[in-house]
Amino acid sequence: MSTVLYETDDRVATLTLNRPERLNAITPELIAGFRAALQAACDDPAIRVVRLRGAGRAFCAGYDIGWGSESMHEADADGPWDPIGDYQAMSRFVDAYMALWRSPKPVIAQVHGYCVAGGTDFALCSDLIVCSEDCRIGYPPARVWGSPTTAMWIYRLGLERSKRLLLTGDPIDGRRAVEWGLASEAVPADELEEAGMALARRVAQLPANQLHMMKLLVNQAFEQMGLHTTQLIGTLLDGAARHTPEGTAFTRRGLEDVREAVADRDRPFGDYGQGPRTA
Repeated sequence: MSTVLYETDDRVATLTLNRPERLNAITPELIAGFRAALQAACDDPAIRVVRLRGAGRAFCAGYDIGWGSESMHEADADGPWDPIGDYQAMSRFVDAYMALWRSPKPVIAQVHGYCVAGGTDFALCSDLIVCSEDCRIGYPPARVWGSPTTAMWIYRLGLERSKRLLLTGDPIDGRRAVEWGLASEAVPADELEEAGMALARRVAQLPANQLHMMKLLVNQAFEQMGLHTTQLIGTLLDGAARHTPEGTAFTRRGLEDVREAVADRDRPFGDYGQGPRTA
């Protein structure tokens, strides 16, 4: 079964991350399928907008920790950790997410369930986000074993709110995502498919050249703010975070029992780990 499904409806191409049994967790195979599907949409002159969604119960639960733990264990078994080798390997993933940013066709991320850890890079590198009210968006690896490689939190949320999430690893729901300006719209889960497609069709009414110009205009402002330099630092820090004493311990736990490793990481946060409290 393809790790990413591709379908078209008039001027809209829909890409569906398709590892539902693993909550669409990221592996090299999924990234390869994603890049091929996105390139197909970009190459099709009939397509004006791309819609990105996830199959099953979640948008994307981040990197597959089982695969990641095994890969890291194998790499470290070959000798001392090479930070530049790690950076080069992770940069391939960053380049895939940034293909959404560079795409001449606007991308709408349709988010439901969990959109966490590396999975947030798919959403945050898209142009617009439409989400379910009960979704969970956050970066729990900030607690251990990761640094956001694309660093998009900073540019989409600003200083206070990006620190609020990255200094705790807490998630926010869809309503808070809209309140904070992270998403355009939050709807009940059973209305999300309709809302995502409706926005895609509305955007698709503009000429393709006009869409590309408007996207370039906004994106270049953020690139001049140092986006690419921040991503370089974020990707280097991601490798360092996985090789701290705590990160190495998490890798060992991930090899033994992924679920228990994640539970141990999140247990100290208790109920507050559900996200910033509302009034």
